[in-house]
Amino acid sequence: MTRSEVSARSRRRTLTARQSDLLNRLEQLFLAEGFATFTLDDLAARMRCSKSTLYALAPSKEQLSVLVVSHFFKKATARIEARIADVEEVRARIGEYLSAAGDELRPAGREFIGDIAAFPPARAVYELNARAAAARIRSLIADGVKQGAFRDVHAALVSEMVGLTIEHIHLGVIAKRTGLSDAEAFQALSEFLLGALAPNA
Repeated sequence: MTRSEVSARSRRRTLTARQSDLLNRLEQLFLAEGFATFTLDDLAARMRCSKSTLYALAPSKEQLSVLVVSHFFKKATARIEARIADVEEVRARIGEYLSAAGDELRPAGREFIGDIAAFPPARAVYELNARAAAARIRSLIADGVKQGAFRDVHAALVSEMVGLTIEHIHLGVIAKRTGLSDAEAFQALSEFLLGALAPNA
């Protein structure tokens, strides 16, 4: 069975209430401390459970890490969409989308982001979600252009540029180069994007 087949099978499996709680607690641990340095023994000790309980979630520490990373992004995406669901004005929707993205990723420590970048299967999950975010922003920009709220721009190019900026915020590149906090960087990105898209820009 390939890694993608294992991943798909894991997504289809229904978790018990105990497993869902364990997955949420692993997520909090990984967000705070990363995951690369942990062994299954370490994780079992921190979670106060047996290794067999962890094996019931995933057959290896590597696959468990991917499962937790996927869990984090799935929840984050759902919460972001919930925040913009009732925002009708397209400029406000984009601003809220970027604000929500910043809020959701704020708990992710540098160790967590660094571990994702260094571990190809987790990095693939991250990149999949980054592409999905770029596609969502592209659709919002396209909606704004159709409604006359934005000037006519190449939505795909703009969304890719925004996606790369978001990635650099997460990786700490923006903070290192500008001194801005992540929250300040997301606010500045939102202001820049909306200003650039204004019909009279």
